[in-house]
Amino acid sequence: MGDFVSDVAAIRRRARQHIENEVLATEIVCVLRYKRHYFTADGINAQPVAQEFLQHANEEQQHADWVAQRIVQLGGAPNLNPEGLAQRSHSQYDEKASLLDMIREDLVAERIAIESYAEITRWLGNDDPTTRVLIENILKMEEEHADDLRTLLATFAPRKRRAGRKRAKG
Repeated sequence: MGDFVSDVAAIRRRARQHIENEVLATEIVCVLRYKRHYFTADGINAQPVAQEFLQHANEEQQHADWVAQRIVQLGGAPNLNPEGLAQRSHSQYDEKASLLDMIREDLVAERIAIESYAEITRWLGNDDPTTRVLIENILKMEEEHADDLRTLLATFAPRKRRAGRKRAKG
């Protein structure tokens, strides 16, 4: 029985380390990036895109809350210290100015999160099914975010290219 208890403790310690140091920081950085993009989005197409940024920011905050709650359930304390947040995060904060660049940067960040969370899910395997299911649920939402951003990119990027072709012909 003693070996089983120590294995459970090791599993909890490893899961807590990954969640505290990486997932929570990634979600917080994503919230901050989406909020900045929401407030600074500018231009004729900015309103619907900004609303998408706000929705994603709110969902990323929900992910951070779920992760923080899971950390507590595993016996840890959520690391919300802003010092070192960017280093713990898988994604980067962004200050792009153009709407199209914001969408592209958010799509890159979502793809990084998708890859990272898929790897964490594989790593967890059956060792911690509760945390794995949590990460899988977050992963599903990150994939939806990426789909939303791909749609926005396809909607706005071709217009820019067509306009450039017309000028070149004209």
